[in-house]
Amino acid sequence: AFVLSLLMALVLVSYGPGGSLGCDLSQNHVLVGRKNLRLLGQMRRLSPRFCLQDRKDFVFPQEMVEGGQLQEAQAFSVLHEMLQQSLSLFHTEPSSAAWDTTVLAQLRTGLHQQLDDLDACLGQVMGEEDSALGRTGPTLAVKRYFQGIHVYLKEKGYSDCAWEIVRVEIMRTLSSSASLQERLRMMDG
Repeated sequence: AFVLSLLMALVLVSYGPGGSLGCDLSQNHVLVGRKNLRLLGQMRRLSPRFCLQDRKDFVFPQEMVEGGQLQEAQAFSVLHEMLQQSLSLFHTEPSSAAWDTTVLAQLRTGLHQQLDDLDACLGQVMGEEDSALGRTGPTLAVKRYFQGIHVYLKEKGYSDCAWEIVRVEIMRTLSSSASLQERLRMMDG
C-alpha cells in the first residue's frame, strides 16, 4: 500500500499542474531506473568482503552532482552523462566476460531506455547556448570520475574483484542519479 501511495504521488508530481519539465521524464523512467538498480544487485558474484584489498575511493563528485546549485539544463546534462558512461562501462568486451549475459543485456536495455527518455528532454531543455555544458563543470567531473573507473579496471586486469568493486560503485552512482531525477521532476513542479 505504501509503495502504491508513493507511485501515485510520483505520478501526480509528473503530470500535475506545471509538473511536465517541458518533456516527459515519465514514471516509467523512474521504474526502469529502479529495475536497473535491482539488476545490478543480481549481478553480484562475489562477496565484497573478499575484495577488500581492491577497494578504491573513486571520488564521486557528489557535491557537484547533488548540490542544489545545478540549473535544470546542467542537471539533465549530468544525468545523461552518468547514464551514458554507465552504459559504456557495461558495453565493453571485458564486461561481457564478467557478468551473466542475460542480466547484463537487461541492464543495457534499461540504461538505453533511460537515455532515450533523456535524449527527448535534452533537446527541449538545452538551447544552443547550453551546448558547452557537456565540457564544463559538473558534467566534466562525471566524465573524469568514469575515466577513473575505466583506468582502475584496466590496472586491475578486469579481475572479478575489480568488477565487483565497480558494480557496487555504479549502484551508488545510479542511486545518486535517481535522487537527481527526482529533483528534476520537482524543479518544474
